[in-house]
Amino acid sequence: MRGGGLVEPPALEGVRAVLFDLDGTLVDSAPDLAGATNEMRIARGLPALPVDYLRPMVGAGARGMMGLAFQVTPQDASFPALKAEFFDRYEQRLLAETLPFDGVPEMLDVLAAAGLAWGIVTNKSERFALPLTAGLGLAARAAAVIGGDTTPHTKPHPAPLLEAAHRAGVAPEHCIYVGDDERDIQAGRAAGMRTVAVSWGYLGQGLSVSEWGADLLIDNPAELLAALGLA
Repeated sequence: MRGGGLVEPPALEGVRAVLFDLDGTLVDSAPDLAGATNEMRIARGLPALPVDYLRPMVGAGARGMMGLAFQVTPQDASFPALKAEFFDRYEQRLLAETLPFDGVPEMLDVLAAAGLAWGIVTNKSERFALPLTAGLGLAARAAAVIGGDTTPHTKPHPAPLLEAAHRAGVAPEHCIYVGDDERDIQAGRAAGMRTVAVSWGYLGQGLSVSEWGADLLIDNPAELLAALGLA
């Protein structure tokens, strides 16, 4: 409340489309990504690693998972083969344990009911992003599903976000981008969109989420609806 009993206006006004990152923002894919990683370790006679140990690096994909599991970098000669095996194993268990985060389905329902378009922009390649979003019932409802190879660039480049805005039929300045990685905030700013960082995601390593420079930091999906004046 402000002085005089006036209600504070929504923090995000004039929004016509909400674009989301996928892993760590809409869905918790850590159990399946960690599961593929641990299958590789077990096949090599190594013990499985706790999911919570692997979780922070989920957003870094094969680079992060193989780095923690086998102490390799993309420059190591063994990395390409490990990466290919990781992708093959992950593809086989894409939806074994992956689910939307609590509150996400309800949030998407409210956005749709309010007439706001929503879409997905992920660095996950279409090989995984399209069947995963289809399997969870997201693809059929989204205005756009943009993978890491849909355009020639991946985040933090703005091209994937701009392609999503184009498919949604909404100008970038009327879009917001919501994500759990600093690259998401960088991409959103570069695309001329307002940005929202979520604290429930994987967050990676480096600067604290509060230091990414997002326009808004939220702790649960309901806070996004409140910021849009929908709750």
